[in-house]
Amino acid sequence: MSDPIHPMAEDPYAVIVVGAGHAGTEAALAAARMGQRTLLLTANLDTLGKMSCNPSVGGQAKGQIAREVDALGGAMGRAIDACGIHFRLLNTSKGPAVQAPRAQADKWRYAQWLKRYVEEQPNLVVRQELVKDVWISDDPAGPTVRGVVVGGGRAYRAQTVVLTTGTFLQGVLHLGREQATGGRMGEPPSGLLRALAAAGITTGRMKTGTPPRVNGRSLDTSVMDPQPGDPEPVLFSFLNQGPPPLPQVECWITRTTEATQQVIERNLHRSPLYSGVIDAIGPRYCPSIEDKVVKFPSKRSHNVFVEPEGLDTHEVYVNGISTSMPADVQDAIVRSIPGFERAEILRYGYAVEYDFFPPHQLQPSLETKAVGGLFFAGQINGTTGYEEAAGQGVVAGINAALLAQGQAPLVLGRDQAYTGVLIDDLVTQGTSEPYRMFSSRAEYRLLLRHDNADQRLTPLARAVGAVDDARWAAFCAKRDGLEAGRKAFHARPNHLKAMRSPGAKLREVGAEIPGLLELPGEVLALLEVELRYAGYIERQAAQVERHRELESTALPPDLDYATLAELRLEAREKLAAVRPRSLGQAGRISGVSPADVSVLLIHLRRLGAL
Repeated sequence: MSDPIHPMAEDPYAVIVVGAGHAGTEAALAAARMGQRTLLLTANLDTLGKMSCNPSVGGQAKGQIAREVDALGGAMGRAIDACGIHFRLLNTSKGPAVQAPRAQADKWRYAQWLKRYVEEQPNLVVRQELVKDVWISDDPAGPTVRGVVVGGGRAYRAQTVVLTTGTFLQGVLHLGREQATGGRMGEPPSGLLRALAAAGITTGRMKTGTPPRVNGRSLDTSVMDPQPGDPEPVLFSFLNQGPPPLPQVECWITRTTEATQQVIERNLHRSPLYSGVIDAIGPRYCPSIEDKVVKFPSKRSHNVFVEPEGLDTHEVYVNGISTSMPADVQDAIVRSIPGFERAEILRYGYAVEYDFFPPHQLQPSLETKAVGGLFFAGQINGTTGYEEAAGQGVVAGINAALLAQGQAPLVLGRDQAYTGVLIDDLVTQGTSEPYRMFSSRAEYRLLLRHDNADQRLTPLARAVGAVDDARWAAFCAKRDGLEAGRKAFHARPNHLKAMRSPGAKLREVGAEIPGLLELPGEVLALLEVELRYAGYIERQAAQVERHRELESTALPPDLDYATLAELRLEAREKLAAVRPRSLGQAGRISGVSPADVSVLLIHLRRLGAL
């Protein structure tokens, strides 16, 4: 758009972040931690950091991302540690590569804690404004972001802008045949598409949903299976040790029944999903209960997880029965579940359709290819989940701050972080459905454990100024303890060999090593994993080295793939759309074969680029 008529008089910001959910707060905090003058704009300050769906953090692969956000200096880990009411380490019967922390939050305390934390962050201004458009100007080098326009035609100027609008872009809510505009129940949708469309940025349409919430006092938990938390919880932030500060509560598991199945089958014609009202694509790995019934007809029962939403409320989140069925059908579904026969629904479930930006339009830094200085993060990139949003947010915030300083971006590799896998998957392959992270998506998952996220990422964050002195001092103390433990074992070959035996316990094998057991518990736990799985870790590290040549072989950003006749037509189209940075990234694009990569390698040799 052209220059606003009434720009605000204040000096430009280095970074403006639009949206204050889990992506937006992490982006704004990261940029401010790096010393950049940052503005966080949200339509409603009272919903900053709101847990609009499941009041939990972590889970399979998501727990690793949450710990990576913390290792990069982010707030999510400290927030859930301060507000968690039920902690569990998942997959403890399996190897360390797939173990992951998860915690239920007191959802109101979580949002309040995060709001206070954001308000206290130096270099960060928080303001309630409804952003109407993005201010983009045509520079000789191409479209460049200049700021944002808010209500009344006023503008805020900035060197960079990060959009994190979640499900609010053209959002439509569905409850049975009822429809309303909004990004969440009771909250208006966002526009923001005029300038972006003019710049050539395209959109797609997705759908997500939420289950009903019930009054916990109306439930009979005696017929459910209890799910207690861990007696010694694994916390999320590498800065925190010891027990969580809040009282801990119990969760439960029950199951749907044949009666549930019948209620849904009788009423499918009233579902927005199956009556043609909704045609957007929903999450494959978190389907609605009506989707489960239709797609898995032979499975006549499904798990239902009963999860309290806080210490000062009886409201319970019913995980596993997300639905947009009419209210009377939801009543029947809920009361068909054992323990829910007298359940009182406090809030009905609903579905939300929203626009997203297909992420192949992004650089690996999360800057858009079409508009310089404009970054996208969170659900608008086609992902689902607080953790995926936070991971993108902290990376986008860091890179927006680096761009404002004229520095190169921080790009995390697939061998460095689950967050790197997430972003590489998005920008390389795009997504046709809401993307959720799983450990199976990471080919180097033994290297990307939740327990070593700080060892992998905190030095990188420190190098770009995203980690403060207190966190760096804590990291260095842990790093030094680990190195001392490694040296102690390597100086004793018999002890080292014993630690590589199946089931070896460090506290038993190392009991005779002077001073070893005086190291902090977190150091000993990480050292035990390193020593027990050393052979597997070394093999995976060797795999990384073998692939590093392809990852480090850069492709020219202006390479005209249409002129490479040896490439198949599909490969030419896909490569031109994604514009990969390296041969390694090119090989991960759907539709690009190993033969196509060989063609690119030969072309680079002809150019003398190798």
